[in-house]
Amino acid sequence: MTVSPETQKLIVVTGASTGMGASTARELARQGFHVLAGVRRDRDADAIRSAGIEPVILDITETEQVEALATRVADDPRALHALVNNAGVQVNAPVEALPMEQWRQVFEVNLFGHIAVTQALLPALLRSKGRVINISSVGGKFAMATYGAYAGAKFALEAVSDSLRREVAPLGVQVVVVEPGGVRTKMAARGVETANRLAARMTPEQDERYGSLIRANNKLMASGTASGLTADAAARVIAKAVTTRRPRTRYTAGRDAALIMRLGPMLSDRTLDRVLAANLRRHHPREAVGGV
Repeated sequence: MTVSPETQKLIVVTGASTGMGASTARELARQGFHVLAGVRRDRDADAIRSAGIEPVILDITETEQVEALATRVADDPRALHALVNNAGVQVNAPVEALPMEQWRQVFEVNLFGHIAVTQALLPALLRSKGRVINISSVGGKFAMATYGAYAGAKFALEAVSDSLRREVAPLGVQVVVVEPGGVRTKMAARGVETANRLAARMTPEQDERYGSLIRANNKLMASGTASGLTADAAARVIAKAVTTRRPRTRYTAGRDAALIMRLGPMLSDRTLDRVLAANLRRHHPREAVGGV
């Protein structure tokens, strides 16, 4: 698609080095937008730079880099059509065993960083009557064991999205949440590596309590990722949220996400606990099954 510079609109995508972020940047560029793709390293910038994609060094937890992005957008004569808050980290560990610095880091990246970028770019979005797309997760509605920090930040992002939507809708800005299920990206593999690293730091007593659970969750995560959406398919859902004239307030991405979001609210907490436990039990190490 060829678009003249005079009519082309800007889109900011954070966390665009790999996975859904990179695929979303490419899909939106293909549709004719000029994408400012937030990446953290020069080599990631070189990898994604192409027609319609301008890489921007951006760690959303670094105030100076967020301010530089806002200046870049303000200095561009083109309208900012959308901000896609996609950056994120996955950290899985039992509530008892996850060090507080890790809790804070998860919330800095998965919540506070998104708020910082949104605050910085909201003046431009108000001028253009654009939209904010927050990438949440099924974990933003249902929290499995060892997902306390990750799901906690996503639950909070869902709440912030609702509040923001009600604040800025009268001003012409739309806020949309995308809730993916399993997606075949490197994020899950990094999550397993982080889970194993954190598990190695547990006390012997904590390992006795949670070691089998962590190993089972790692297998479940790997299985769900292998059978999940491709990053390109998830990107098409995000692009729909960006481009649809009257978007829904929420989109799921993937059959697993749609099923969980539909059935979850129909089950009591105890019933859902049993369903999740039964699903996880299939992934427990053989030696642990007798004690489960």
